[in-house]
Amino acid sequence: MARAVIFDIGNVLIEWRPERHYDRVMPRARREALFAEVDLSAMNAAVDLGAPFRETVLALAERHPKWRAEILMWHDDWIRMASPEIARSVRLLRALRARGVPVFALSNFGVDTFQTALVEYPFLREFDRAFVSGHLGLAKPDPAIYELVERETGFSGADLLFADDREDNIAAAAARGWKTFTFPLDSARGASEWAARLVAEGLLSPPEAE
Repeated sequence: MARAVIFDIGNVLIEWRPERHYDRVMPRARREALFAEVDLSAMNAAVDLGAPFRETVLALAERHPKWRAEILMWHDDWIRMASPEIARSVRLLRALRARGVPVFALSNFGVDTFQTALVEYPFLREFDRAFVSGHLGLAKPDPAIYELVERETGFSGADLLFADDREDNIAAAAARGWKTFTFPLDSARGASEWAARLVAEGLLSPPEAE
């Protein structure tokens, strides 16, 4: 049985759907052109590794004047892309803590964006510890960030059960012997299956996992 649980945040506790937000505010074809022409993912990855949020977005906007207003939305509308919370996952986090199970976060998240998320989602303060890539200068799936988690928590291998939505992050954890759960993009189904997994691992009872 696992002895500690690690949650990713995006698409496990909070929906992270930039494309969905952009589709709400512009025609889908224009959004697809934006995402094809501008490497927003690389910009976001730099932020996740600790680059200053506003300055990084602004620098990309200056390099792409055609898309300047749309790129700046990544900063100005960020909390709308990182929403809503996945309520059942939050309940599972709190149920685990109520049982005395050590619970950690391991997430690719910028310094500034994580601070914004803490204000919007106070439950993010409820972990025993949050391992945030922007603060660490390391990001999943770099094996070094998993090694750091093991060193700092004192847990390793099958002691750990880790939920993440990305297969590459899961594969890196599994390579270290961690137990893993791949969270589906359908958040309702994902939370239900995650609850069932926590019960199967003996970490929660069925009533606690509701």
